[in-house]
Amino acid sequence: MKVLFLSQRVPYPPNRGDKITTWRIVEKLAREHEPTVIAFAHDDADREAARVLQQDKGIRTITVDHDERAKKLGALPLLFTRKALTLGVYGSKKLQRIVDAELGDADLAYAYSSSMGAFLEGRGTPWVMHFAELDSDKWRQYSEKHRAPMSLVYRREWRTLRSFEQRIAHDALTSVFCTPLEQRIFEREIPGAPSIVMRNGVDLAHYVPAPDRAEPGHLVFIGVMDYYPNVDGCRWFADEILPAVRRAVPEARFTIVGSKPTPEILALGEREGIEVTGFVDDPREYLARAAVSVAPLRVARGIQNKVLEALAMGLPTVGTTSATQGVEGTPGRDFLLADEAAGFADQLIALLKDPARALALGRAGRGLVERTYDWEACLSPLDEILDGVAR
Repeated sequence: MKVLFLSQRVPYPPNRGDKITTWRIVEKLAREHEPTVIAFAHDDADREAARVLQQDKGIRTITVDHDERAKKLGALPLLFTRKALTLGVYGSKKLQRIVDAELGDADLAYAYSSSMGAFLEGRGTPWVMHFAELDSDKWRQYSEKHRAPMSLVYRREWRTLRSFEQRIAHDALTSVFCTPLEQRIFEREIPGAPSIVMRNGVDLAHYVPAPDRAEPGHLVFIGVMDYYPNVDGCRWFADEILPAVRRAVPEARFTIVGSKPTPEILALGEREGIEVTGFVDDPREYLARAAVSVAPLRVARGIQNKVLEALAMGLPTVGTTSATQGVEGTPGRDFLLADEAAGFADQLIALLKDPARALALGRAGRGLVERTYDWEACLSPLDEILDGVAR
């Protein structure tokens, strides 16, 4: 079967949340089918990744260069229309022409993220809409966390994007979500449109526990550090949680690991007990050296790969409801939950002072991902989609 796969970024290498999932889907498709990847290339790294996919992996890949800053500025006039800004930022006449030319030879198209679904709407070819997260609901959360005028901009984006999502959900064969929670929100907001859950997984052979390397008091967060939920979460942790932890456990320190740290994140690195690494080749090195992984996200949808990876490393994890809501585990057994700063600090202090309990929690987390988040099992709904199209 010839499958056209569309994504906002080149789906390789699997070094950030969206690329982890898109690479796994494309890699699975390539085993028995003929995928063609069409994606935006954001920088030289994306262009090199496209070359690797094409030449080394044997996966036909077509890219269109994307200057996100210029596109954001160019989308501003849409504020005076009823069109979502997202569709302007990720709109492209060139990419649309490529998609239209390729669709004639495709048996199925697959869009990862709603903005890529715009290129397939009304084209006639059977297609699947994979909502990496329900973007409209993310903008609703943003509107509640900001003051005017940005709260008004985010509220507008929520409403305009929700209207678009309603339209494409009824045009696609089915909509894919990575958690039952996302599916429930979708069914409430867009009743009557077909949907399925296909969970994100984790590479259990790549993320292997190393409890003997854990450094006492070492707390770690991993994520792309120009993404608002990550920035907000780390600022909250540094301002309101870490000081209390360090008063009780003076050796406690916090490492923020991830590419593209904003100026406010870099400023956190100037504080005592906080390190900001920027991009690292292998985040597992920091997970292996950590005593506890933290996920202090106050805005989130979907499932957080950072949480799954920490659990897979056997690392005791403390997160908020937002950060862990997509993880099908039991709070208190597989990970710890806290939404208030004082409670979050208390959970961390208890773990840092009781290494045996921390070790047991880490083992339980590893057991959870072994039972539930193996990639092959998680991607099995993809086979059902493909079999349905073939029939």
